[in-house]
Amino acid sequence: MAPRRLLLVGEGNFSFAAALSETMDPRSSLTATCLQHPADLARDPVARENLRRLRERGTEVRFGVDCTKLANAFEPHNRKFDRIYFNFPHCGRKAGVAKNRELLAKFFQSCADILAEEGEVHVALCRGQGGTPADKPQREWHNSWQVVAMAALGGLILSDVLPFSCEAVPGYKCTGYRSQDKSFHVEGALNHIFTQSLPFEGSKPRIFRIKLGDKCFSFLEPEALAGKLNRGFLEASSRHPLKTVNEKLIAELGSAFPLKMLKCSCPLLPQESTNVFPSWNCDILSAFWISLYEDNLNSKSLTGETTQEIENCLVSFSELIHAKSPRGDGNEEAPEGIYGQVKVCLRSSLLVHVQAVVQAPDFLPGSLYILSGPVFRKCHILPFTMPAFHETLVIFGVNQNLKHACLSSLLDHLKATLESLLTQTLLEDAKLSSTVEFVLQPNGKDYMIHVKSPNFGPDCARDLIIGVVITSATSITHKDQCFLIVSINLDLLTMLVWSISDWRMLWTFDNRFLKNFVPEKIAPFKSYSLYPPCYVHDISFWLDEKKGFDELEFHTVARAVSQDTITSIQLLGRFQHPRTGQISLCYRLTYQTCDKALTQQQVALMQFQFRKEVQQRLHVTPR
Repeated sequence: MAPRRLLLVGEGNFSFAAALSETMDPRSSLTATCLQHPADLARDPVARENLRRLRERGTEVRFGVDCTKLANAFEPHNRKFDRIYFNFPHCGRKAGVAKNRELLAKFFQSCADILAEEGEVHVALCRGQGGTPADKPQREWHNSWQVVAMAALGGLILSDVLPFSCEAVPGYKCTGYRSQDKSFHVEGALNHIFTQSLPFEGSKPRIFRIKLGDKCFSFLEPEALAGKLNRGFLEASSRHPLKTVNEKLIAELGSAFPLKMLKCSCPLLPQESTNVFPSWNCDILSAFWISLYEDNLNSKSLTGETTQEIENCLVSFSELIHAKSPRGDGNEEAPEGIYGQVKVCLRSSLLVHVQAVVQAPDFLPGSLYILSGPVFRKCHILPFTMPAFHETLVIFGVNQNLKHACLSSLLDHLKATLESLLTQTLLEDAKLSSTVEFVLQPNGKDYMIHVKSPNFGPDCARDLIIGVVITSATSITHKDQCFLIVSINLDLLTMLVWSISDWRMLWTFDNRFLKNFVPEKIAPFKSYSLYPPCYVHDISFWLDEKKGFDELEFHTVARAVSQDTITSIQLLGRFQHPRTGQISLCYRLTYQTCDKALTQQQVALMQFQFRKEVQQRLHVTPR
């Protein structure tokens, strides 16, 4: 490990600095600071002794350093510290929680100016002050220092919480405010470790370019899917856990059946794309529609920004040019410098490719044809419902006479494979005799794949549906055959395997996520962002009787405006005016991130923007 620069702020009698200087790595450097001046400590024999010890070891000591203005204490070339310590901050006297929150907020904002890129901020607080579930007992949020919310103001997230033990630092003697003799009660104290968060600016929609024949098109990523297109999680070079789970799943199935691996195409589809199994297609209204704008290969695309290339497009230009959006009249005005516009949608399931697979001349019954790739669909905001996920599709063509035997064999091997994956991170006493169940559907032919979720704790006791088995599929080109199709939501399966409780974590751009996963080893995921605060806002509005109200679009707008920070939308009430008959709806929105710092001010701006967007897009009148 490279030498580290350590900074201590708010030191009282410098006993922590003296103790740390004796135990730290000799390659590290320590700077100890306090708010007081030398004259203030002259009558404290303990402080004088500790300062003497520090100077003998060559430790830098600075007085009169305000922890809320740390950049002022150091020259620009000397500002980056790998670790900053602040033990038991307090405004002093009878200061209430509001004053101490303000102190923490200003301290964290000050740390942003001097913290190294992968640095840590350690803040020790007395029992209950932090306001997180790590405190035993936990104080009510309004009565705590709200340390995670205050850290967010400095762009920091809580990455770990450890017990603070004075015994672990020999010679450390906790003092009170400004070195007063009356010390803080440190029994049950906690050390909160904060790290830097990625900024929200990284989640803005990106621009993509795609070549169809001899023409080039650009398109903007839908706002509700910002950061989710063209991520390459299943590519050969990927280290993403989705790829690991998919490979293990396919390898296990390949040990029992001959396999044919198919390359997944670009997810853009014309409206006319059909499927031999239309009953399993998603509602066209849940599709994400995008506009392709024809441009020049040498142009700067839509806004002059750098574009990302998308390759391997399955559909041809002739197919796309006739595609029409189900909404709107298709008369949108193209941006200046753009030659033409084409409407396409993002596929909502890999089932749209089944027809092409089974009608291929080289299709062989008895083999499993495997197709994996991302799919996209508008959906309500729920804990385990996602607008973008990866699907693995298994297509098994069998003779009609062998259907029941082949189905039984396929289900047995699929069950064994899934249970093997799902039990790898469970403790021995938590392992279940059966975690996977195939639930027969009302048509008496097809099955939903249900999985129990003990990895998510008692709060998530219900079964999760991670896929479907379709046995009712037939084809007019293969009248003597039937097709068994298995569709699995890889994202949900991966969450279950690694105990990842939030699907959004799979899409993070933070490199710390991938560092959790070691090749050939499956262990429970440990989040680097603990106890993110929740912010609740309500919105109520009058409906336009003529326009109606599209709740799915309401959720989609919320997802887009909040950059996927809204985790819950709850209908609180429906009111009908007694005289006019006009209807009003009231919803409660809960904002919370899983990997980034989110402040109350940012949420307030999102809520303000959301009110404007729903008024414009959904034709409602905010109350």
